[in-house]
Amino acid sequence: MAGSLKRRDNSDELDENHEINVTPFIDVMLVLLIIFMVAAPLSTVDVAVDLPASTATPQPRPSEPIFVTVKSDLTLALGNDTIARAALKSALDLKTGGKTEERVFVRADKSVAYGDLMEVMNELRAAGYLKIALVGLETGSPAATPSVAPPATTAPAAGVAAEAP
Repeated sequence: MAGSLKRRDNSDELDENHEINVTPFIDVMLVLLIIFMVAAPLSTVDVAVDLPASTATPQPRPSEPIFVTVKSDLTLALGNDTIARAALKSALDLKTGGKTEERVFVRADKSVAYGDLMEVMNELRAAGYLKIALVGLETGSPAATPSVAPPATTAPAAGVAAEAP
């Protein structure tokens, strides 16, 4: 409540003023508005990602790389041979001689959904193959030949191979 300096009937008592002083309220609201106006653009993320292409420097390929391919119809291929999902572990064990520390290169058709690609990567992890690299196309290359991107050491960039932890 606020007081008033008007006197009532020659007494020493002051009249009570029942009006709300809104000036401090408006000041606080303006400060909060400015804070939200500054913070709102920082909280939004607008990143366009085109994962199938890579501008990374190609790494030297192993003598016999192991490619697992996810085709557009979601069938799997190990090298050039089509395999069933249930036979993925046994086919990889046969190809690597049971060495699960071998790096497996995963390539997928552009039309394959990200969730379907992650399912294949999870199946590889469940089979014990933790060194997984993604394969993309080099940009700027006239023939756009497939390249093996380097494994990421901290955070994978768009189109760069990421090694499963």
